[in-house]
Parts: sequence; C-alpha cells; structure tokens
Amino acid sequence: MNKTVLITGASRGIGKACAEKFREYGYNVLAPTRTEMDLASENSIHDYIGSITAPIHALVNNAGINPLATVGNLNFDDAHAMMATNFWAPVLLTNLLAPRMKEQCYGRIVNISSIWSGVTKSGRSMYASSKAAINAFTRTAAVEYAEYNVLVNAVAPGYVNTELTQINNTPEQIETIKNNLPIRRLAEPSEIAELIFFMASEKNSFVTGQTIFADGGYSII
Repeated sequence: MNKTVLITGASRGIGKACAEKFREYGYNVLAPTRTEMDLASENSIHDYIGSITAPIHALVNNAGINPLATVGNLNFDDAHAMMATNFWAPVLLTNLLAPRMKEQCYGRIVNISSIWSGVTKSGRSMYASSKAAINAFTRTAAVEYAEYNVLVNAVAPGYVNTELTQINNTPEQIETIKNNLPIRRLAEPSEIAELIFFMASEKNSFVTGQTIFADGGYSII
C-alpha cells in the first residue's frame, strides 16, 4: 500500500533529507511551503489539514527556529514565534492527525527535538524550553495512542551540518565543536533522516514514547 507522510520544514537541512528518504521508499511526501501552511497560524494549519482527505500515515514535525538570546535579554516576540513554530504547531498537527490515524489503526509521528532539551548552552533558554516541552508532549501522546498502533516518538539531533548550525556558530566554533565530540565530526542531514525514517515507517513496530538522542556522544561527556 502506498503511504503518505507529511513533513514540515522540508525545504532544507534535515527536513529535506527526510523528504528524499521517504520518496526513495515510495512514500507520497506532503511538504507544504510556508505559503501553503504557515506554522505560526492556527487557521492556516487547520485549513491545510482540512483540505487533505486522503489518509496520512506518518507525520514528521521537523520545522523549527532558534533565535539566540540570553536570559535578561530575551526578545519575547522571538520567544512567542519560537514556541509557536517549535511547540504549538507540532501539538496542533498531532491533535488533528492522531485521531485520523487512530481510525485507520496505523500511524507514526516523529517530533524533531534537540540535544538542548536535555543539556544546555548559553543563549538557548527558549529553544531548550520549546524542545523539552515537545519531549513531554511526545510521551503523553504515545501513552494515549499506543493501543491504536499509532506510535509517537521524538528524535533529538545534536550538531548537524545544516544552515542553522552555520548561522549560530562561526567556522572556528564549528571546528572546536567537532574536536570536542567523541565522534569528531558533525552529523550529515542524511544520517539523521535515516533514524527519522525508521521511527516514522512501518519498520518501527514497537518503539513509542521515546526521545532518541542522535548527537555523536555530545550529551554523554
């Protein structure tokens, strides 16, 4: 049976690699642009999901933003936008699609978290909070839907060779990061996509409610 996956933030980085991986395995990939579905707008999300009548078998909540600011210098417009994109949009999409998956007795939902949900670094208080919140939501959604063969998990990447990493770190900082990682390099988006594909496909038949850190050993040192 042909399956359909909805992936947010699929225009670049991990999301783009995920879209390529799912297409490789014959999935119909829905990868809405911001014009088609604005994750900062509840109405836009409702309208987009409401326009889809075909079954959706997998959801990958990948889109995220990460403006840096230290406590005492937080920009709350940025903070609200970050929570809207990183937390509320995945919650709303899950709330809309999990009941459909329940009816078809099959579904896989993967929320893209971050190592900063478990460890931290200066300037990431709001981003870390948004990702810790999605971990908690993942666990509860998993408990509520497991008996209907709807498995809900989170993947928490570490440093990945993406535009966002290059924006938030200088080349010198990236070299330092590489040298401090046990694996001595950044992940490539395709490597993270492999894990996400497994968690969001029929290959995963038993794992649910987990936040899996894919960080080259960063969080254990």
